[in-house]
Amino acid sequence: MNLLYKSTRSDDTLVTASQAILKGLAEDGGLFVPTVIPTLDVNMDELSKMTYQEVAYEVMKLFFTDFTEEELKNCIHKAYDEKFDTEEIAPLAKAEGAYYLELFHGATIAFKDMALSILPHLLTTSAKKNNAKNDIVILTATSGDTGKAALAGFADVEGTKIIVFYPKDGVSPIQEKQMVTQKGDNTYVIGIKGNFDDAQSGVKAMFNNKELAAKMDKGGYQFSSANSINIGRLVPQIVYYVYAYSRLYKNGEIAKNELINIVVPTGNFGNILAAYYAKNMGVPVNKLICASNDNKVLFDFFSTGTYDRNRDFILTSSPSMDILISSNLERLIYRITGSDASKTKELMDSLSNKGNYEVTVKMRDQLKDFEGGYASEGDTADIIKKIYEDTGYVIDTHTAVAASVYEQYKEAAKDSSKAVIASTASPYKFARSVMNSIDMKYDSLSDFELIDELSKISNTDIPKAIEEIRTAPVLHDKVCDAADMQSTVEDILKL
Repeated sequence: MNLLYKSTRSDDTLVTASQAILKGLAEDGGLFVPTVIPTLDVNMDELSKMTYQEVAYEVMKLFFTDFTEEELKNCIHKAYDEKFDTEEIAPLAKAEGAYYLELFHGATIAFKDMALSILPHLLTTSAKKNNAKNDIVILTATSGDTGKAALAGFADVEGTKIIVFYPKDGVSPIQEKQMVTQKGDNTYVIGIKGNFDDAQSGVKAMFNNKELAAKMDKGGYQFSSANSINIGRLVPQIVYYVYAYSRLYKNGEIAKNELINIVVPTGNFGNILAAYYAKNMGVPVNKLICASNDNKVLFDFFSTGTYDRNRDFILTSSPSMDILISSNLERLIYRITGSDASKTKELMDSLSNKGNYEVTVKMRDQLKDFEGGYASEGDTADIIKKIYEDTGYVIDTHTAVAASVYEQYKEAAKDSSKAVIASTASPYKFARSVMNSIDMKYDSLSDFELIDELSKISNTDIPKAIEEIRTAPVLHDKVCDAADMQSTVEDILKL
């Protein structure tokens, strides 16, 4: 079966997987979604015997049906190789009665590596399949992790340029250092005076600007996206939930078809949406627990049925979740409308124009798979300290948000189901916040002294990604106003 993709905002467009990957965003501003979510065609007994790469093929072949077996396997094997510091790619660690799915063993020590290691290969293969004549310009807004992972993935990839915008004062020192030291003749990193939502809105505006598209085409360029709005980002994220379940089963941690809960620290909603897709493919999942930090727009949505971004934007110790416009939620909204593109467009227009929308009672009834929770800054620090003191296991601030929400959920729901917690970043990436949570005595240390101390107390090796930036020179120092993002892009491309 050839699986096609359509926009969440109109019924006019049907495209292949490679076309959807290449475009990134639909021309009407909507997101590409598969016309159906396919069902896994191999059982858990078979999956449990497979490597990560083999599981990846079994999942992705169902979504990317216009890729040949050779093309897809080539993309997978180029992505999941020695860039990862463990053969398992996404190992599970058991601590405090939960299973932490460690998604940070790639080149930039955050979960974005899981998808952004393969996206450049999917994208360049898609370009060839569709005879794209233009160079591809990856235009991306980041709240900290996507930027570096995309830069690392696309650096010096022929026929591409990558331009990353990030909030100048809204990422951790390590995140910023990782981005501004990025090598590659085709890489551009710009800080903006504003927050992540400003950066994301600016990027979306450029994608939807027809005049700019014409100017780009004339200059020999076309935009694509490395954000999780690209279906080429979302599908690879489904893989690790399928893989996690298969490992638990293989290791005798769960019985056949035993239901588990999945807990995800959530900002842009892509990572938990991937878990939802995995459930719909047939992975035995009970609850999808959506964990927010103090920017609890998603918690409020699941609690009330109203999505409202009209609120103060709070900078927290989990900056990758400091988001008030969760772009990937649109894909879930489309599904709970009964795939009603006009209704989805109406709600998204309301979000753009008024800053909020409300779903119907009937739509809310279809959100029963989800539970929302949030952790304050105090909750986040407390759980890092508790888990370390109880077990010696150190988690980062984003994972801690999920761990705290899971503790709250267990107590409230009296649910003893086994749980997989998406561990989305290495504690080394947020060393100051992590170490201060454990003991404020570390606060006087410099960033890299903290790294060394973290290595000692956690009994883990300092990741290569951190060692590399210790002495790396700053190669990108450009800063612009949010209003000047487009002119900055035009200058870079000499349009």
